[in-house]
Amino acid sequence: MTGERESEEPLVVVARATRTRGLKGELVADLLTDFPERFDAITRLICIDPNGNRSRADLEDHWFQQGRVILKLAGVDDIDSAARFVGFEFAVPESERVKLPTGQFYDWELEGCEVTTTSGRQLGRVREVMKAGGVDTLVVEADKERDYLVPLAEPIVIRIDLAGKAILIDPPEGLLEL
Repeated sequence: MTGERESEEPLVVVARATRTRGLKGELVADLLTDFPERFDAITRLICIDPNGNRSRADLEDHWFQQGRVILKLAGVDDIDSAARFVGFEFAVPESERVKLPTGQFYDWELEGCEVTTTSGRQLGRVREVMKAGGVDTLVVEADKERDYLVPLAEPIVIRIDLAGKAILIDPPEGLLEL
């Protein structure tokens, strides 16, 4: 476990420690990734404490149990050493995220994108992606009192430019009045 402050590189959080397990320094963690198999390729994790401080730890072993991941960090060999990690998030650099097929995006990639209509109207920024009813919906914050709900569907969303943090939409009549 290295204690130096890590750079502020963008991260993808993959797990959050909820409690210790056993006497050998193991941690029970909630999975925060849609790709649990990614742990097979992870050798180092970035540990983020509740205050946002970062450090690195080598992942000695992992396995899955009841929908969670059990983590064994190198050098963390007893319950007291493990207890200090309860509440920590574990991440990998964004550059190591699982690549999605063309046309698919992570919610966090869409958050903060500026949404504009094909007529040039600036709607606001994506605050979150809401999951409801089988169709993901962009929650676009226009101002403090108004949100627009835009279905993330091909006939409505014309272009997503992640590099430019911009989304172009062609809303059907009445969508923006809801």
